[in-house]
Amino acid sequence: MKKLILGITLLTILSCTQEKIAFVDNVKLMNEYQEKIDIETKYKEKAEALGKKRDSISQKFQAEATEFQTRAQSMTQNAAQQEYAQFQQRGQQMGQQLQMEDQQLQIQGQTEMDSIVSKVKKEIQAYGKANGYSYILGGGEGGSVLYGKETHDITTEIITILNNKYKK
Repeated sequence: MKKLILGITLLTILSCTQEKIAFVDNVKLMNEYQEKIDIETKYKEKAEALGKKRDSISQKFQAEATEFQTRAQSMTQNAAQQEYAQFQQRGQQMGQQLQMEDQQLQIQGQTEMDSIVSKVKKEIQAYGKANGYSYILGGGEGGSVLYGKETHDITTEIITILNNKYKK
């Protein structure tokens, strides 16, 4: 009888200490989070605009180079070399300026994406606390969940929460 009571007590204790665990598919979450999609679109458009600017400057510079070559034929060698040096220096400055703009764009984009990742992590933590989860694991490519029952996948719930908050 004592063994039966001890067994029931032990079973009760073990069932009470069961951890609540879920997982989130990180890839799906980030691919369907509207704010992340909007930021990617914004920076893609900015990169395209910078590319058009680069192309325009390059075409203008190429036209100036062609015009300079024509003029250089009627100049003294010393004058042509001086003007060529100035022309080359101006080209390097324009290239550096465009490269700096490209780097700034990349840094801004990465900063905003880091902010998104931080926001997503905080939302997952808040969801976990509010819903009594002991652990919420990350799945998807490079995630730590190799298999999980679909009933433990809370990705859709997190996406819905994030997108609803973003709409506001």
